[in-house]
Amino acid sequence: MQSDQITFASVTRWLKIKHLVLVDSLAKTRNMHQTAEQMNVTQPAISKLLRDLEELLGFPLFERQTRNLVLTELGIFVARYARITLEDTESFVDQVNKLRKGGHGHLKIGTIFAATSLVLPEAIASIKRIRPLLSIEVIEQTSNHLLEMLDQKKLDLIIARFTHEDCQSFEFTALGPEPFCLVANNRHPLCQLEEVPTAALSEWPWVMYPFNTPIRRRMERAFAMFKIPSPTNTVETISMQTFLQLLQSGPMLAMLPESMVQSQLQNGQLRVLDTPFRVESQDYGVITRKDEPLSEPTQTFISTLLEFARQKRLAAET
Repeated sequence: MQSDQITFASVTRWLKIKHLVLVDSLAKTRNMHQTAEQMNVTQPAISKLLRDLEELLGFPLFERQTRNLVLTELGIFVARYARITLEDTESFVDQVNKLRKGGHGHLKIGTIFAATSLVLPEAIASIKRIRPLLSIEVIEQTSNHLLEMLDQKKLDLIIARFTHEDCQSFEFTALGPEPFCLVANNRHPLCQLEEVPTAALSEWPWVMYPFNTPIRRRMERAFAMFKIPSPTNTVETISMQTFLQLLQSGPMLAMLPESMVQSQLQNGQLRVLDTPFRVESQDYGVITRKDEPLSEPTQTFISTLLEFARQKRLAAET
Protein backbone atom coordinates (compact mmCIF):
# COMPACT_ATOMS: atom_id res chain seq x y z
CA MET A 1 0.00 0.00 0.00
CA GLN A 2 1.43 3.30 -1.07
CA SER A 3 -0.20 5.58 1.51
CA ASP A 4 1.16 5.78 5.04
CA GLN A 5 -2.35 5.31 6.42
CA ILE A 6 -5.08 2.81 5.85
CA THR A 7 -8.72 3.90 5.90
CA PHE A 8 -11.89 2.18 7.01
CA ALA A 9 -13.24 2.36 3.45
CA SER A 10 -10.17 0.68 2.00
CA VAL A 11 -10.15 -2.06 4.64
CA THR A 12 -13.82 -2.93 3.98
CA ARG A 13 -12.97 -3.34 0.27
CA TRP A 14 -10.11 -5.81 0.58
CA LEU A 15 -10.03 -7.37 4.08
CA LYS A 16 -11.54 -10.86 4.07
CA ILE A 17 -12.23 -13.49 6.74
CA LYS A 18 -9.52 -15.68 5.22
CA HIS A 19 -6.96 -12.95 6.01
CA LEU A 20 -7.99 -13.09 9.67
CA VAL A 21 -7.89 -16.91 9.69
CA LEU A 22 -4.39 -16.70 8.21
CA VAL A 23 -3.09 -14.27 10.84
CA ASP A 24 -4.73 -16.18 13.71
CA SER A 25 -3.31 -19.51 12.54
CA LEU A 26 0.19 -18.14 11.93
CA ALA A 27 0.16 -16.43 15.34
CA LYS A 28 -0.57 -19.82 16.93
CA THR A 29 1.61 -22.12 14.81
CA ARG A 30 4.36 -19.66 13.76
CA ASN A 31 4.83 -22.05 10.86
CA MET A 32 3.81 -21.66 7.20
CA HIS A 33 3.56 -25.40 6.58
CA GLN A 34 1.24 -26.07 9.54
CA THR A 35 -0.97 -23.12 8.64
CA ALA A 36 -1.20 -24.32 5.03
CA GLU A 37 -2.39 -27.71 6.30
CA GLN A 38 -4.94 -26.12 8.63
CA MET A 39 -6.32 -23.89 5.86
CA ASN A 40 -6.14 -26.72 3.30
CA VAL A 41 -4.08 -24.75 0.78
CA THR A 42 -0.51 -24.94 -0.47
CA GLN A 43 2.38 -23.27 1.34
CA PRO A 44 3.12 -20.95 -1.64
CA ALA A 45 -0.52 -19.82 -1.47
CA ILE A 46 -0.09 -19.02 2.25
CA SER A 47 3.10 -17.06 1.52
CA LYS A 48 1.35 -15.04 -1.19
CA LEU A 49 -1.72 -14.37 0.98
CA LEU A 50 0.47 -13.09 3.82
CA ARG A 51 2.60 -11.02 1.45
CA ASP A 52 -0.51 -9.46 -0.09
CA LEU A 53 -1.99 -8.67 3.35
CA GLU A 54 1.23 -7.04 4.58
CA GLU A 55 1.42 -5.00 1.39
CA LEU A 56 -2.18 -3.82 1.81
CA LEU A 57 -1.61 -2.91 5.47
CA GLY A 58 1.72 -1.26 4.75
CA PHE A 59 3.74 -3.02 7.44
CA PRO A 60 5.08 -6.51 8.22
CA LEU A 61 3.08 -8.72 10.59
CA PHE A 62 5.82 -11.28 11.17
CA GLU A 63 9.58 -11.40 11.29
CA ARG A 64 10.82 -14.29 9.17
CA GLN A 65 13.35 -16.30 11.17
CA THR A 66 15.16 -19.50 10.27
CA ARG A 67 12.75 -21.90 11.96
CA ASN A 68 9.61 -19.93 12.62
CA LEU A 69 7.72 -16.66 12.37
CA VAL A 70 7.65 -14.08 15.17
CA LEU A 71 4.90 -11.46 15.44
CA THR A 72 6.00 -7.84 15.14
CA GLU A 73 4.64 -5.24 17.56
CA LEU A 74 1.92 -4.25 15.08
CA GLY A 75 1.42 -7.91 14.24
CA ILE A 76 0.48 -8.63 17.87
CA PHE A 77 -2.25 -5.99 17.65
CA VAL A 78 -3.57 -7.37 14.33
CA ALA A 79 -3.49 -10.95 15.65
CA ARG A 80 -5.54 -9.94 18.70
CA TYR A 81 -8.09 -8.22 16.44
CA ALA A 82 -8.22 -11.32 14.22
CA ARG A 83 -8.92 -13.63 17.19
CA ILE A 84 -11.66 -11.38 18.61
CA THR A 85 -13.32 -10.98 15.19
CA LEU A 86 -13.21 -14.71 14.50
CA GLU A 87 -14.73 -15.46 17.91
CA ASP A 88 -17.49 -12.93 17.16
CA THR A 89 -18.04 -14.63 13.80
CA GLU A 90 -18.19 -18.08 15.41
CA SER A 91 -20.76 -16.75 17.88
CA PHE A 92 -22.74 -15.17 15.03
CA VAL A 93 -22.85 -18.46 13.10
CA ASP A 94 -23.80 -20.42 16.22
CA GLN A 95 -26.64 -18.07 17.17
CA VAL A 96 -27.98 -17.87 13.60
CA ASN A 97 -28.15 -21.66 13.46
CA LYS A 98 -29.96 -21.78 16.79
CA LEU A 99 -32.45 -19.13 15.70
CA ARG A 100 -33.13 -21.03 12.47
CA LYS A 101 -33.95 -24.08 14.60
CA GLY A 102 -36.35 -22.05 16.73
CA GLY A 103 -33.94 -21.27 19.56
CA HIS A 104 -33.61 -17.95 21.30
CA GLY A 105 -29.95 -17.10 21.51
CA HIS A 106 -27.00 -17.83 23.73
CA LEU A 107 -25.84 -16.08 26.90
CA LYS A 108 -22.36 -16.55 28.36
CA ILE A 109 -22.11 -15.36 31.96
CA GLY A 110 -18.95 -15.10 34.03
CA THR A 111 -19.33 -15.06 37.78
CA ILE A 112 -17.41 -15.11 41.02
CA PHE A 113 -18.35 -17.97 43.33
CA ALA A 114 -20.08 -15.73 45.85
CA ALA A 115 -22.65 -14.61 43.28
CA THR A 116 -23.66 -18.22 42.58
CA SER A 117 -25.02 -18.43 46.12
CA LEU A 118 -26.84 -15.08 45.94
CA VAL A 119 -28.96 -13.72 43.09
CA LEU A 120 -27.59 -15.70 40.12
CA PRO A 121 -29.52 -19.00 40.54
CA GLU A 122 -32.83 -17.19 41.04
CA ALA A 123 -32.23 -14.95 38.02
CA ILE A 124 -31.35 -17.91 35.79
CA ALA A 125 -34.43 -19.84 36.92
CA SER A 126 -36.60 -16.78 36.26
CA ILE A 127 -35.34 -16.09 32.74
CA LYS A 128 -35.52 -19.79 31.81
CA ARG A 129 -39.21 -19.79 32.72
CA ILE A 130 -39.93 -17.10 30.13
CA ARG A 131 -37.20 -18.15 27.65
CA PRO A 132 -36.88 -21.94 27.93
CA LEU A 133 -34.82 -22.22 24.72
CA LEU A 134 -32.26 -19.58 25.74
CA SER A 135 -28.91 -21.34 26.08
CA ILE A 136 -27.03 -20.13 29.19
CA GLU A 137 -23.40 -20.93 29.97
CA VAL A 138 -21.98 -20.01 33.39
CA ILE A 139 -18.22 -19.78 34.00
CA GLU A 140 -16.78 -19.32 37.51
CA GLN A 141 -13.46 -17.53 37.92
CA THR A 142 -11.75 -14.74 39.84
CA SER A 143 -12.86 -11.16 39.17
CA ASN A 144 -9.72 -10.12 37.30
CA HIS A 145 -9.71 -13.22 35.11
CA LEU A 146 -13.38 -12.64 34.28
CA LEU A 147 -12.59 -9.03 33.32
CA GLU A 148 -9.95 -10.30 30.89
CA MET A 149 -12.45 -12.72 29.35
CA LEU A 150 -15.07 -9.96 29.10
CA ASP A 151 -12.58 -7.63 27.42
CA GLN A 152 -11.73 -10.40 24.92
CA LYS A 153 -15.46 -10.81 24.18
CA LYS A 154 -15.49 -14.36 25.48
CA LEU A 155 -18.35 -13.44 27.84
CA ASP A 156 -21.50 -11.36 27.42
CA LEU A 157 -21.49 -10.07 31.00
CA ILE A 158 -19.90 -10.87 34.33
CA ILE A 159 -20.98 -10.71 37.95
CA ALA A 160 -17.86 -9.76 39.83
CA ARG A 161 -16.21 -7.48 42.33
CA PHE A 162 -15.48 -3.98 41.16
CA THR A 163 -12.34 -1.92 41.69
CA HIS A 164 -11.94 1.63 40.43
CA GLU A 165 -8.90 0.74 38.33
CA ASP A 166 -11.15 -1.66 36.39
CA CYS A 167 -13.63 1.01 35.28
CA GLN A 168 -11.96 2.42 32.15
CA SER A 169 -13.31 -0.16 29.70
CA PHE A 170 -16.38 -1.36 31.57
CA GLU A 171 -19.80 -0.36 32.87
CA PHE A 172 -20.55 -1.41 36.45
CA THR A 173 -23.96 -1.68 38.12
CA ALA A 174 -23.83 -2.67 41.78
CA LEU A 175 -25.96 -5.53 43.03
CA GLY A 176 -24.97 -5.13 46.66
CA PRO A 177 -22.13 -5.18 49.20
CA GLU A 178 -20.27 -8.39 49.95
CA PRO A 179 -19.46 -8.67 53.69
CA PHE A 180 -16.62 -10.94 54.83
CA CYS A 181 -16.05 -13.04 57.92
CA LEU A 182 -13.01 -14.76 59.41
CA VAL A 183 -13.72 -18.47 59.84
CA ALA A 184 -12.12 -21.64 61.17
CA ASN A 185 -13.38 -25.15 61.81
CA ASN A 186 -15.23 -25.72 65.09
CA ARG A 187 -12.23 -27.57 66.59
CA HIS A 188 -9.80 -24.70 66.12
CA PRO A 189 -8.20 -23.52 69.40
CA LEU A 190 -9.06 -19.89 68.58
CA CYS A 191 -12.77 -20.78 68.66
CA GLN A 192 -12.44 -21.28 72.41
CA LEU A 193 -11.56 -17.61 72.96
CA GLU A 194 -14.23 -15.01 73.64
CA GLU A 195 -12.23 -12.52 71.60
CA VAL A 196 -9.29 -13.40 69.37
CA PRO A 197 -6.45 -10.85 69.59
CA THR A 198 -5.30 -9.64 66.20
CA ALA A 199 -1.67 -10.47 67.03
CA ALA A 200 -2.57 -14.17 67.21
CA LEU A 201 -3.90 -14.35 63.67
CA SER A 202 -0.55 -14.46 61.88
CA GLU A 203 0.59 -17.39 64.05
CA TRP A 204 -1.78 -19.81 62.29
CA PRO A 205 -1.85 -21.19 58.74
CA TRP A 206 -4.23 -19.48 56.31
CA VAL A 207 -6.11 -20.41 53.15
CA MET A 208 -6.11 -17.30 50.97
CA TYR A 209 -7.01 -16.00 47.56
CA PRO A 210 -4.05 -15.39 45.19
CA PHE A 211 -2.18 -12.08 45.33
CA ASN A 212 -3.63 -10.73 42.07
CA THR A 213 -7.26 -10.87 43.27
CA PRO A 214 -9.26 -7.91 44.65
CA ILE A 215 -10.05 -9.78 47.89
CA ARG A 216 -6.40 -10.48 48.57
CA ARG A 217 -5.44 -6.87 47.96
CA ARG A 218 -8.03 -5.73 50.49
CA MET A 219 -6.79 -8.33 52.97
CA GLU A 220 -3.21 -7.09 52.64
CA ARG A 221 -4.43 -3.53 53.31
CA ALA A 222 -6.28 -4.82 56.39
CA PHE A 223 -3.14 -6.59 57.68
CA ALA A 224 -1.22 -3.34 57.30
CA MET A 225 -3.97 -1.27 58.95
CA PHE A 226 -4.12 -3.61 61.97
CA LYS A 227 -0.31 -3.83 62.04
CA ILE A 228 -0.38 -7.62 61.62
CA PRO A 229 2.39 -9.35 59.66
CA SER A 230 1.02 -10.95 56.51
CA PRO A 231 0.77 -14.71 57.07
CA THR A 232 3.64 -16.70 55.62
CA ASN A 233 2.18 -20.17 56.20
CA THR A 234 -0.45 -20.06 53.46
CA VAL A 235 -2.19 -22.03 50.76
CA GLU A 236 -3.54 -19.98 47.84
CA THR A 237 -6.58 -21.04 45.85
CA ILE A 238 -9.70 -19.71 44.13
CA SER A 239 -11.58 -22.99 44.62
CA MET A 240 -14.36 -22.87 47.20
CA GLN A 241 -14.20 -26.64 47.54
CA THR A 242 -10.49 -26.44 48.35
CA PHE A 243 -11.14 -23.66 50.90
CA LEU A 244 -13.72 -25.80 52.71
CA GLN A 245 -11.69 -29.01 52.59
CA LEU A 246 -8.55 -27.33 53.95
CA LEU A 247 -10.50 -25.57 56.70
CA GLN A 248 -11.92 -28.92 57.81
CA SER A 249 -8.60 -30.77 57.57
CA GLY A 250 -6.64 -28.69 60.09
CA PRO A 251 -6.33 -25.52 62.19
CA MET A 252 -6.43 -23.10 59.27
CA LEU A 253 -8.03 -19.66 58.96
CA ALA A 254 -9.76 -18.05 55.99
CA MET A 255 -11.43 -14.72 55.27
CA LEU A 256 -14.43 -15.51 53.07
CA PRO A 257 -17.63 -13.81 51.90
CA GLU A 258 -20.43 -14.58 54.34
CA SER A 259 -22.68 -15.81 51.54
CA MET A 260 -20.20 -18.54 50.65
CA VAL A 261 -20.12 -20.15 54.10
CA GLN A 262 -23.69 -19.69 55.35
CA SER A 263 -24.57 -23.39 55.22
CA GLN A 264 -21.31 -24.41 56.96
CA LEU A 265 -21.92 -21.85 59.70
CA GLN A 266 -25.50 -23.01 60.17
CA ASN A 267 -24.57 -26.70 60.49
CA GLY A 268 -21.68 -25.92 62.85
CA GLN A 269 -18.80 -27.07 60.64
CA LEU A 270 -17.31 -23.57 60.67
CA ARG A 271 -17.27 -20.80 63.26
CA VAL A 272 -16.84 -17.06 62.84
CA LEU A 273 -13.97 -15.83 64.99
CA ASP A 274 -14.75 -12.88 67.26
CA THR A 275 -11.88 -10.51 66.50
CA PRO A 276 -11.39 -6.80 65.81
CA PHE A 277 -9.71 -7.73 62.52
CA ARG A 278 -11.97 -6.74 59.63
CA VAL A 279 -11.74 -6.59 55.85
CA GLU A 280 -13.77 -3.86 54.18
CA SER A 281 -16.77 -5.09 52.25
CA GLN A 282 -16.81 -4.48 48.52
CA ASP A 283 -19.65 -4.15 46.06
CA TYR A 284 -20.16 -6.91 43.57
CA GLY A 285 -22.29 -6.30 40.53
CA VAL A 286 -22.95 -6.62 36.83
CA ILE A 287 -20.09 -5.59 34.55
CA THR A 288 -20.38 -5.14 30.78
CA ARG A 289 -18.19 -3.64 28.08
CA LYS A 290 -18.48 0.14 27.88
CA ASP A 291 -20.13 1.77 24.85
CA GLU A 292 -21.24 -1.56 23.38
CA PRO A 293 -24.91 -2.32 22.71
CA LEU A 294 -26.26 -5.26 24.71
CA SER A 295 -28.24 -8.05 23.12
CA GLU A 296 -31.89 -8.30 24.10
CA PRO A 297 -31.36 -11.51 26.18
CA THR A 298 -28.44 -9.83 27.99
CA GLN A 299 -30.56 -6.75 28.79
CA THR A 300 -33.41 -8.93 30.06
CA PHE A 301 -31.09 -10.99 32.24
CA ILE A 302 -29.45 -7.89 33.76
CA SER A 303 -32.88 -6.43 34.56
CA THR A 304 -33.81 -9.72 36.24
CA LEU A 305 -30.62 -9.71 38.30
CA LEU A 306 -31.18 -6.14 39.45
CA GLU A 307 -34.77 -6.89 40.45
CA PHE A 308 -33.77 -9.92 42.56
CA ALA A 309 -30.98 -7.88 44.17
CA ARG A 310 -33.50 -5.13 45.01
CA GLN A 311 -35.86 -7.68 46.57
CA LYS A 312 -33.04 -9.12 48.70
CA ARG A 313 -32.09 -5.65 49.95
CA LEU A 314 -35.71 -4.91 50.90
CA ALA A 315 -36.02 -8.26 52.67
CA ALA A 316 -32.82 -7.58 54.63
CA GLU A 317 -34.13 -4.17 55.75
CA THR A 318 -37.41 -5.53 57.13
